[in-house]
Amino acid sequence: MNCRKLILNISALLLCSQWAQAQVVKVQVVQEGNAYHLDRGGNPYYIKGAGGHVYLDELKNIGGNSIRTWSLDNAKKYLDEAHKRGLTVMMGLWVQHERHGFDYDDEKAVQKQLEYFTRKVKEIKDHPALLFWGIGNEVDLFYKNIKVWDAIQDIAKMIHEVDPNHPTSTVTAGLDSMEVALIKQKAPDIDIYCVNTYGDLKNAVNNIDKFGWTGPYMITEWGPNGHWEVAKTAWGIPIEQSSTQKAISYEDRYRAIAADSATCLGSYVFLWGQKQETTSSWYGLFSKKGEQTEMLDVLHRFWKGGEPANRCPQITDFGIMQSDVLQKKPVLNSGERYTAKTVFKDMDGDKLKLTWSVVEESTNTKSGGDAESEPPAIPGLIKNKKGYTAEFKAPKKEGAYRLFVYAYDKKGHVAYVNIPFYVKPSSKADGVRLKRRNLDFTYN
Repeated sequence: MNCRKLILNISALLLCSQWAQAQVVKVQVVQEGNAYHLDRGGNPYYIKGAGGHVYLDELKNIGGNSIRTWSLDNAKKYLDEAHKRGLTVMMGLWVQHERHGFDYDDEKAVQKQLEYFTRKVKEIKDHPALLFWGIGNEVDLFYKNIKVWDAIQDIAKMIHEVDPNHPTSTVTAGLDSMEVALIKQKAPDIDIYCVNTYGDLKNAVNNIDKFGWTGPYMITEWGPNGHWEVAKTAWGIPIEQSSTQKAISYEDRYRAIAADSATCLGSYVFLWGQKQETTSSWYGLFSKKGEQTEMLDVLHRFWKGGEPANRCPQITDFGIMQSDVLQKKPVLNSGERYTAKTVFKDMDGDKLKLTWSVVEESTNTKSGGDAESEPPAIPGLIKNKKGYTAEFKAPKKEGAYRLFVYAYDKKGHVAYVNIPFYVKPSSKADGVRLKRRNLDFTYN
């Protein structure tokens, strides 16, 4: 055995030894009349959480206390990383989805899934960072076979048998009275109802008891307006909020979550990181390189109180100039030059650096957060940049695009917006109706 392997083995043994010495922390749901709260180690525990397993120091620094995972992949690693920082983990068990081809009429496959979870739960159930179990995420998305709730009940019952120290939960895509009824009927071993909701969050919080759930619940994904909830361009492309518009939405939605102190046990904001989903910026609270967005300033105010030492830039206006009007969703002529204008401000007076790029609209969109590939920036289109203005050339190829602009304060913060636009062949006259790619609209 070489030295490197020996060191790694010793490190692993030490980590296991430290874990073994650390005592399991009992977590339970406590009911007081019609109200509920989470108790951890004998103390009330309100979840100020984030979905993801990166930037944990940043989460701790702004007052967060918990992270959410969606599967058991690298479970011990994420539990250890959270524990080092005094954070807890909502540990996800990725129950297979019917929309991905899993058959809940296949008893052997269902049993195999249960046996896998049984082994894994036994391995990590006593970790001191474990908060509760999340059994399945949005298994109700585009499903037909309600036997999935029988499988979730079997997993929840198993957990209660082998782990008396942590509650169980399951997560649905939005709030629906039918799912509430099915979970109450078919999965009575679920302790906490969890909802992923975005633009409809306030309705979910205000109406969950009317939909039939009167017990404890959590909002386990929340954030900007979802790409399925927003207005669209004439050519059918969803219009993304700017980072500042998102920050306003986050503040409004967190107030709604915090207002239900009787039955809501807390929440997990989405996404504590960055990913491509419809666009590269839609859901991430960080940039690709880790710069923080204005939404974190909002969370800082709620979780820690007061303003952060240095705040994120804000964007107050944006668009592409056409006939002396700042357009938000223009139709442009192929190959012609245009000017884009933005208005950024920085509350701390920091000098901002802007970057611009043109990206073809993604055609690799999926459902339910499944992995998507990111379309690359098209080189050579940004011609001149001056201050908060840029001159660019419309692509030659007809189709849908976005112009992205990011403003960095060089202190780890960023503001952004993207402007959707459509390129038409310059030879076509205005007002011609076009039908292609299932689109039907009239050029401006």
